Amino acid sequence: MSKAPSSAPQASDRHVADSHEMIRVQGARENNLKDVSVEIPKRRLTVFTGVSGSGKSSLVFGTIAAESQRMINETYSAFVQGFMPTLARPEVDVLDGLTTAIIVDQERMGANARSTVGTATDANAMLRILFSRLGQPHLGSPQAFSFNVASASGSGAVTVERGGSPTKERRTFSITGGMCPRCEGLGRVSDFDLSALYDDTKSLNEGALTVPGYSVEGWYGRIFSGCGFFDPDKPIREFTERELHDLLHKEPTKIKVDNVNLTYEGLIPKIQKSYLAKDREAMQPHIRAFVDRAVVFTTCPDCAGTRLNPGARSSKIAGISIADACAMQISDLADWIRGLAEPSVTPLLTTLGRTLDSFVEIGLGYLSLDRPAGTLSGGEAQRVKMIRHLGSSLTDVTYVFDEPTAGLHPHDIARMNDLLLRLRDKGNTVLVVEHKPETIAIADHVVDLGPGAGTAGGTVCFEGTVEGLRASDTLTGRHLDDRASCKEQVRRPTGALQIRGADTHNLQNVDVDIPLGVLVVVTGVAGSGKSSLIHSSIPAGAEVISIDQGAIRGSRRSNPATYTGLLEPIRKAFAKANGVKPALFSANSAGACPTCNGAGVIYTDLAMMAGVASVCEQCEGRRFDASVLEYRLGGRNISEVLAMSVAEAEEFFGTGEARTPAAHTILDRLVDVGLGYLSLGQPLTTLSGGERQRLKLATHMSAKGGVYVLDEPTTGLHLADVEQLLGLLDRLVDAGKSVIVIEHHQAVMAHADWIVDLGPGAGHDGGRIVFEGTPADLVAARSTLTGEHLAAYVGR
Repeated sequence: MSKAPSSAPQASDRHVADSHEMIRVQGARENNLKDVSVEIPKRRLTVFTGVSGSGKSSLVFGTIAAESQRMINETYSAFVQGFMPTLARPEVDVLDGLTTAIIVDQERMGANARSTVGTATDANAMLRILFSRLGQPHLGSPQAFSFNVASASGSGAVTVERGGSPTKERRTFSITGGMCPRCEGLGRVSDFDLSALYDDTKSLNEGALTVPGYSVEGWYGRIFSGCGFFDPDKPIREFTERELHDLLHKEPTKIKVDNVNLTYEGLIPKIQKSYLAKDREAMQPHIRAFVDRAVVFTTCPDCAGTRLNPGARSSKIAGISIADACAMQISDLADWIRGLAEPSVTPLLTTLGRTLDSFVEIGLGYLSLDRPAGTLSGGEAQRVKMIRHLGSSLTDVTYVFDEPTAGLHPHDIARMNDLLLRLRDKGNTVLVVEHKPETIAIADHVVDLGPGAGTAGGTVCFEGTVEGLRASDTLTGRHLDDRASCKEQVRRPTGALQIRGADTHNLQNVDVDIPLGVLVVVTGVAGSGKSSLIHSSIPAGAEVISIDQGAIRGSRRSNPATYTGLLEPIRKAFAKANGVKPALFSANSAGACPTCNGAGVIYTDLAMMAGVASVCEQCEGRRFDASVLEYRLGGRNISEVLAMSVAEAEEFFGTGEARTPAAHTILDRLVDVGLGYLSLGQPLTTLSGGERQRLKLATHMSAKGGVYVLDEPTTGLHLADVEQLLGLLDRLVDAGKSVIVIEHHQAVMAHADWIVDLGPGAGHDGGRIVFEGTPADLVAARSTLTGEHLAAYVGR
């Protein structure tokens, strides 16, 4: 019997569609990239490494992911694009082989006061449907369980067109919402310290109002002075009861001020709407300071902080209300959902159970659904965003992660690595910007950028395998196997900070003495209670300078000089040397180029198309009026000074004609934190995460206080930068400060004088002190998860 000739294609017959196995980037010039060209394999895990500011995010997020999103957006109609963010085409010659990009970054989740973990992940929406179907007594639709929907009812006549003639009909409506009417769904009520709102010895025209933005010259001040409800020249302490009520509580009323029709509203409701509707973390520093001074927040007595009205709390499933369910630890809630056997809602229970299991799988089982989204750390927020992608059936897409191990204990990093590999094994391309050697080790392909940061970076130093990187002579390759050793000689404390009975969040009545005058590291798995212990339990009166993970905020007009306060002494020095006013040397004030208003570029809005930014022809991008650039200090004009690097400016303002001690001190601190390469006028929007954190650290180094609290300062730092950070912490301690660091990085633990380890687990499995002592004692005992990982790290 003869066989038919084989028709299997030979290797040379490969289908042309299978030849697109690479994402090709040629000539990328975004931010500090210098004509970067790389080929990234698809359906593989590629890790991008390099020092902070070397161009990793510019390549991955600013070029590859941005172009993918821009091209997808262009497939929608012009009408839909009008509602979407407009993205300009990145500065790149060729981008080939792109697939749909899903970005999972470390941006903090929306800091709206109404946003919770449940609302941000749609778990709340599914719970509301579940209770609307199974809850007893039955209340109605899912919105009856929503703390963002208020109950309302009304009736009246409506006009309906019938048969060509209008007919009036009486209609009534009723909406059953779940919002607590007293706190309006916020879970807390505010009480005002009136002495912080106004000085009652003064009249309004004398500047009695002390609320930010309510000065006599300001618009709000003019409204209060000209409303006619009280005499603006009479001291507030002489107001009648009616006048004081109108000043503080009057309901919205139409008025006319300076022939302009306006709505007047009492001071307290005005503050509640303009300031208190935002999450505290989203406020500008001076607004936050005012709110902390003037407003006392207490748990709403009507709803006990659940945000829900009595009706929503009364409907239960198996003895559990929706408020109880949202307050549960998610791992416990997942078990409860699995125990509900109700065929009529099986698809809903399956999907909800899968979502909750994803929380547990990703290491966030210790959270609860009612946790405010604004209180999540950057690492927690990123993992919450990952949840909707874990069970996705999509393949051949590009997942882009920004330091997915941020905020993770070494024990949790292995679990995160497994998740990244699972996404890859489903046939996806996974791009990861990362510094941790444990995650770099699992890469199929590595792209190392550098060799330095800022203008000293922006080139590809290495492309290839992890073994190739280890053997290369790049900065990352040399430091990849760095291992610190436990400090042999530890400092002796000068005192102790006593914390007694700490019970915030999951802390279980913790008593601990934190040594002062030394470097203390507080560690433990994510969710064990570290931040609760340090940020929420340090006794009042301790002079604490807290440097958290909150993002620094600033527009494209903000730069290191404005953010650190450096521009103020520079402007005064220029003004003194030239005999003119300091405002001339601000591109946001009198010295701004009149054509571009000091922006340096002209922005043309093209609706749903990406706007065009062209360099201002008048000032050629220098932002200042030509007459201002004629004034010089030490032979340089203000534009040339802002173009200097921090290191160059430190030398310039340290000696000679331009010597300015106030500016030199700030520049000295910027060099100290490793930012000597930044230019003074570089927009904050172009800085990397690690650079922003170090910039924040530099601004706080001058603050008056004896205790520094740093929350994961190694986030965004390259292996080589950690050594410099440790040197900075040592200098702070040697200068007589006490430094408390909340950290997972083993090199920082090994360098500590004292370690406080919390655990043993997360959520209700944590909240206890499991070890106190020196790093050497922790390694010798190996009694905790941290001890085991630190022992492995130092090679004991």
